[in-house]
Amino acid sequence: MRKGWLPGNSWGGSLATLAVDLWVSQSTKWIWATTARSLFLSRAELGRPGKQTKQNTKQELLEPFSLRSRSLSKNSKMTPARPHSLCLLILYLTVGNGQDGKFSGPLKPMTFSIYEGQESSQVIYQFKLNPPAVAFELDGETDDIIKMEPNGLLYYIRALDRETRATHNLQIAALDAQGVTVEGPVPITIEVKDINDNRPMFSQEKYEGSVRQNSRPGKPFMYVNATDLDDPATPNGQLFYQIVIQLPKIDNVMYFQINNKTGEISLTQQGAQELDPVKNPSYNLVVSVKDMGGESENSFSDTVSVDITVKENIWKAPDTVEIIENSTDPHPVKITQVQWNEPGAQYSLVEKEKLPKFPFSIDQEGHIYVTQPLDREEKDSHVFYAVAKDEYGKPLSHPLQIHVKVKDINDNPPSCPSAVTVFEIQENEALGSSIGVFTAHDLDEVNTINSILQYKIVEQTPKIPVDGLFLVEEYEGKIQLARQSLKKQDAPQYNLTVEVSDKDFKTLCAVAINVIDINDQIPIFEKSDYGSLTLPEDTAVGSNILIIRATDADEPFTGSSKIVYQIIQGDKEGRLGIDTDLHTNAGYVTIKKPLDFETASISKIVVHAENPEPLVSGVKYNESSFANFTLFVTDVNEEPVFPQHVFQAEVSEAVAVGTKVGNVTARDPEGQDVRYSLRGDTRGWLKIDPITGEIFSVAPLDRETESVYRVQVVATEVGGSSLSSTSFFHLVLKDVNDNPPRLAKDYTDLFFCYPLRTPGSLVFEATDDDQQTLRGFHFTFALGSESLQNDWEVSKINGTFARISTKHTAFEERVYKIPIRISDGGRPPLEGTVDLPVTFCTCVEGSCFQPIGRQDGMPTVGMAVGILLTTFLVIGIILAVVFIRIKKKKGKDNVENAQASEVKPLRS
Repeated sequence: MRKGWLPGNSWGGSLATLAVDLWVSQSTKWIWATTARSLFLSRAELGRPGKQTKQNTKQELLEPFSLRSRSLSKNSKMTPARPHSLCLLILYLTVGNGQDGKFSGPLKPMTFSIYEGQESSQVIYQFKLNPPAVAFELDGETDDIIKMEPNGLLYYIRALDRETRATHNLQIAALDAQGVTVEGPVPITIEVKDINDNRPMFSQEKYEGSVRQNSRPGKPFMYVNATDLDDPATPNGQLFYQIVIQLPKIDNVMYFQINNKTGEISLTQQGAQELDPVKNPSYNLVVSVKDMGGESENSFSDTVSVDITVKENIWKAPDTVEIIENSTDPHPVKITQVQWNEPGAQYSLVEKEKLPKFPFSIDQEGHIYVTQPLDREEKDSHVFYAVAKDEYGKPLSHPLQIHVKVKDINDNPPSCPSAVTVFEIQENEALGSSIGVFTAHDLDEVNTINSILQYKIVEQTPKIPVDGLFLVEEYEGKIQLARQSLKKQDAPQYNLTVEVSDKDFKTLCAVAINVIDINDQIPIFEKSDYGSLTLPEDTAVGSNILIIRATDADEPFTGSSKIVYQIIQGDKEGRLGIDTDLHTNAGYVTIKKPLDFETASISKIVVHAENPEPLVSGVKYNESSFANFTLFVTDVNEEPVFPQHVFQAEVSEAVAVGTKVGNVTARDPEGQDVRYSLRGDTRGWLKIDPITGEIFSVAPLDRETESVYRVQVVATEVGGSSLSSTSFFHLVLKDVNDNPPRLAKDYTDLFFCYPLRTPGSLVFEATDDDQQTLRGFHFTFALGSESLQNDWEVSKINGTFARISTKHTAFEERVYKIPIRISDGGRPPLEGTVDLPVTFCTCVEGSCFQPIGRQDGMPTVGMAVGILLTTFLVIGIILAVVFIRIKKKKGKDNVENAQASEVKPLRS
């Protein structure tokens, strides 16, 4: 294939122009003739093989131009030849056989590539005549630009234009002297190659669009489109979009972004967060488009103005909804509504916490209903989410939180704290003494009128010495002595009936008040010094280590005689506790927290014994109510101690090998050195410094393999015992964009019915192994090969779904593997090319019919025949063996019979 003459081939073009100029000037025609003759002779006299043939060829070529060497004398008059023929003659004589010696050749199908916009009168090719042919004839899409001389010189007289015709389909035939075709016609194709001679132009003089505030960043809300007449398969027609101006531009922050290839305009992350129609209801963008992919200084460009109106985002969470509990209205009942910014959204509700039965629903108008009566005492509020999705089930934005508060009604009466509430009061207590606080309960909402309780004593038994000995505070329930001091000999117990009421209900509760002896005796220890105790520091928590006893002479089994033991000195850490036996008043000293030799090896413990009832006036506790003992704690070689059970660190999965990712610490209670090691490092990602506890990476980390990598850290005491303890180290890996997008599943089931009647489309989904953001993936899709652009088209549906569409119907019945480029738009962006299989197949009832070929394990015809013959052979062998054995048996029987007849006695 020979390329056309390039504009850079200026020597031949300028020489041709010079020849024409000389021919036009009559006064200097002899100069041109002399130049032509000298050129002709110089070519004819070249000393190389085939010299005579070349000369003859040039003489033959000279004939159609009506020019003879004898006419080239100085005084002769030149025959008026055609200017373009003279130019072509000069070109031919100048360049000879052309580039690579392929300027001429026999008539055969050929394809030439010529750049558009070349200078006129350029030679394409010289076809050679093959006798009996004497001339050539040209036909086809010449557009009156492409010409051919009868001797086979193919050329064009004006610049070609790819935008007018990208391919010229020609036919050339060879004719004999009678004009009869003796060879051909053969097809000749001239492909006009593109140059960047067209400026991209926007399809509109101005664009207008609108966007909702808080729209999802990266989701296109409008497009701009430009066209370029140059070849889209070359950089000349590849367009690059860019936002050059944003007005207003607040704090130098761009709120809008554009897809450089598609012209899709969307919000940036900050635009999605900060756009406010109240502050700035409109924005103006100046968008430019450049050809050459925007990568050349010589690219052409165009600009357009884009006006964008910011609309209020109506996808907002409604106010808290209040529902009256135990409603008797027919259900479901509409309680609120949500609405997506555009029609067509699909709504659903998502529970925040799992309930046995979710009592809410939503319809496709966004109306939210409560489906059954609610009980505030069972659950006083509900929180759930409303989600809006597109037709493919992908969320359109963040979910909205719906808060439902169940309003209380007074549907619960007050309740008594127990069947009988018992209080004690000493004899001779003063008037107004507090006996206790009686507290009832109400399940209705607190701090509302439904749960405000009032107390009233409605009955006292016995009424000795008088009725009304007690009173109760109306709202607090505090019971006091109302009239005079009580005497146990009058009545050892009083029973009160207390009425508790809210605004609608009343409840009667029983209260018993026991009159007890006055507390005029103090507890007295049986001994004041309980000596010393020696315990190892690893004594188990909960162990009883000592029993102490004190006695009280007041009335048994009352608050006046009950003893409570308190450690008042020697145990600041609260490692010990004392529990009282209610029947014997004995005190059991118990270990409540682990003992520690290193912090408290010797402790002087002081214990105070006292009553829950106050002592009468004039009586005080003295040294008889105090006792002590000494606790000695012995050392035990303990294992190292970690300050926490789990250590956690967070790093990027892309950290370099050898990076410090965390550290752990442990101490030995006895002060010994500690050495660290790892256990459970199954992937071999980490190592630990045995002395410092610093942890380093020793291999590449991968969040997709382990998002949280868990290992065990062992701290071992350096010494003879080598005691050890363990803790855990959790390494949280932060995601980086290190996985290209891929197809979400196996798409071998995508098909079109063959033959395809009309162009169609199929939908596919992409995914990514990297961590998904709260707003999901945002992939871009494109064909992986420019050669497929005439057959297929890929268009984006949303962040993860795309559509592959056919551009015509002339497809074969087979499987096409279409390369799809998918970019994830991450930082840095990653792009993957996947093969999407699309099958064109015969359909039966709307399904692809594919004949099942012979499966593995299924016998062929040859195998079946072989098996059959083998079976017959085996049967034949078996039958032969049987027959042989039968025959042998019969022969043996005959022999035996013959022998028997020989010994048989003869009878007369």
